[in-house]
Amino acid sequence: MRTPFKSGPDAEAIAIDALAFLASDVERLGRFLALTGLSPETIREVAQTRGFMAAVLDHLASDESLLLAFAANQGLDPANVLRARESLARPHAMGLRDG
Repeated sequence: MRTPFKSGPDAEAIAIDALAFLASDVERLGRFLALTGLSPETIREVAQTRGFMAAVLDHLASDESLLLAFAANQGLDPANVLRARESLARPHAMGLRDG
């Protein structure tokens, strides 16, 4: 049975929590920054965009141990994290994505 999941603000809240989770550990944040080419300063510029939030969840999804650690830390089913990522990556009106 699939766990219910609401898109929209719930997906965004999960992504914000995921970013905070990454930022809470120097090594996790350093790896994320190295892989994305971002810096702490540029994160502030893009952090509000839907595309960036999807990228944060992509990063978690690409590393199962990281995904499981985040889900456990937040008391979430890892499948909900993946559904949040799908929701944020979905095209908007007219097939366009922001950010």
